[in-house]
Amino acid sequence: MRAVRGRRAPEVRRTAQQYDPLGAMGSRPLAVVLGAAGIVWALLVSVFDRDVEGSATLSALTVLLVAASAAVVFVASSPFRAPFPRWAYIAHVGLLGLASMTSVAAQWGPDRSALNDFMSLITATGIVMVAPYRPWTDLAVGGVVLAVVNAVTWGIGAAVFPHEVPVAVAAFLAAAPTLVLTAASAVFARTFAGLAERVQIRAGSYSVARAERDGIAASVQQDRSTILSRDVAPFFAELRTRDGITDADRERAREIADGIRRSMVADADRTWFEYAVRVEGGAAAVVDDPDGLIATLDTDQRTVVRTFVRAAFRAVTVDPAGFRATVRRADDGSAGVVVALDLVVADSDIGIHRTFDPYLAVLRVTFPDLDVSVRPSALALRFSYDQH
Repeated sequence: MRAVRGRRAPEVRRTAQQYDPLGAMGSRPLAVVLGAAGIVWALLVSVFDRDVEGSATLSALTVLLVAASAAVVFVASSPFRAPFPRWAYIAHVGLLGLASMTSVAAQWGPDRSALNDFMSLITATGIVMVAPYRPWTDLAVGGVVLAVVNAVTWGIGAAVFPHEVPVAVAAFLAAAPTLVLTAASAVFARTFAGLAERVQIRAGSYSVARAERDGIAASVQQDRSTILSRDVAPFFAELRTRDGITDADRERAREIADGIRRSMVADADRTWFEYAVRVEGGAAAVVDDPDGLIATLDTDQRTVVRTFVRAAFRAVTVDPAGFRATVRRADDGSAGVVVALDLVVADSDIGIHRTFDPYLAVLRVTFPDLDVSVRPSALALRFSYDQH
């Protein structure tokens, strides 16, 4: 697990994947299909549609570079490696840029057919592939870079081997597909992030806070009602049938009063997480958080953790008695907090993944250092965060 920093990282633009991890996970097949289609198209055109003999080696290198860029996106877009890192995006753009140059070099000569200039469209779809995973500024910069590479390489080819189309027009036509789809991708990413942020602010300021207050109040009321119905009411009913109060009755009254006092102190010290675990999993589930550190989660993190806990306890394969949450300060002396969740799950590895993968995808985006250990009949999570 990565060390927790003592200071909060500077604010960065969030992506569609970070606002909607499950939506991004659902759109991942599109990225896979676009990547695979690009590889197949590059291969077929390089083999069967070469109107310039050129270099077979450079053609093969072009296909390999396209395949490498698709592989980077496929690996980095996995919900269990979220969020999509900037280095992967830079590598993706760099590989496509190199592929554009090798594609022109592979068919260096009087190229008369635009159909085999496949890289101008592959670079365009390459930006679309990563639209849910990077902020709009990154998409715009990467798309412009690829458009410039296309314009320069095809422009040079048109200048050295002039044809009916002017050099400037050839350069523009090479860059146009990438510019158009880059603009569309950037608009999507910016619009989605803006709408999601506004919705999240409203939800965080009202729904989550109110739900927590109502949940805690309901739990406290239930505890008090249990004490009254189990201890107080029977005791008073018994006193009514007697002629006098004995020392034993006074001692029992003191015990009941002490029990109520202890319950009130425990209610005051209990965190929202303990209430959530108790409501969903009952008294058998264990929360080991002596300093109440879990209370320092922000609204987004709290919502995600609560959702996972609710889903875990409502799964028929999870034993509430096997749930244990441990919350401690980070060992490095920073202001970080380390959380460990251990569950007993009566299922196989595949079954555990099938049940919890969507929730783990959301947790991965919220806590980037999430460490998941899946074993037969057991699920263990470890993650950390800076105190807020």
